Amino acid sequence: MAIYQIFIYLQLLDLLTTLLGIRLGAVEASPFVRLLMHAGSLNGVVASKVLALGIGALCIYTRRSHVLRWISYWYGVLVVWNLMVILAA
Repeated sequence: MAIYQIFIYLQLLDLLTTLLGIRLGAVEASPFVRLLMHAGSLNGVVASKVLALGIGALCIYTRRSHVLRWISYWYGVLVVWNLMVILAA
């Protein structure tokens, strides 16, 4: 159960750090999220988080918690990267 909570928490942290980084002048590195951001910065990032949470729900439904664990490692690194970009800005 903890991995689900960690996954959701990391999604929230990624959302907040990405929006803060964009506000400080950083550029989104993901081509997919940049494509979504044509509807606006906030809308694009939120849409990517909704999609990520949907994929997370699919992992839970198909009992693939090990996939969520690996994805959570990736998002943990991504949040640290976002914080480094924010500090550099």
